Amino acid sequence: MTPWDKDRGSSNPLATILLVAITLLLALLVLLLCPSLQFDFGEVMKPPSFIEIRSIIHTNDQGTLTYDSKVVLFHNGTKSYPNDDLTATFYKNGQKVPCVIETLNGFKFIKTHHFGVQTMSGTGCREDKWNPHEKIAIDFADGTFHPGDTITVEIYQKPKNILISRFSKTG
Repeated sequence: MTPWDKDRGSSNPLATILLVAITLLLALLVLLLCPSLQFDFGEVMKPPSFIEIRSIIHTNDQGTLTYDSKVVLFHNGTKSYPNDDLTATFYKNGQKVPCVIETLNGFKFIKTHHFGVQTMSGTGCREDKWNPHEKIAIDFADGTFHPGDTITVEIYQKPKNILISRFSKTG
């Protein structure tokens, strides 16, 4: 080994790894000491709730408790969605409700193989799009929901089946 070899500018790999580890520990310490730098990654995973359950109706038109199970959905967002590209999944007290809603377009809903749902009505399902501030009323089979049940609706967009809205209400 010549005397000028040890004066070269090459770094030892162990020293490089140690330097990176110290840098990461210092960065973590700075993040822990600065409470104003908080990150909430849980919010990124939650879909927006632009569809809300406005009402859950358990009575018939005369006001008699019949467990009629009508749910009125309201679009409180700002974007219009093609209602034929939307499907809905409902849960009662955390358990999936045995019903099939393949489309939120009222005219196409009639032609689908649906069960657990009697009818669909409202301004949001009459045209090709569900626009902001429009409602869709879904009349489930009688007895599907009871007073006090927590009902959750999830709205998915086809064809990729992407969850775009989730909302829960106790009624």
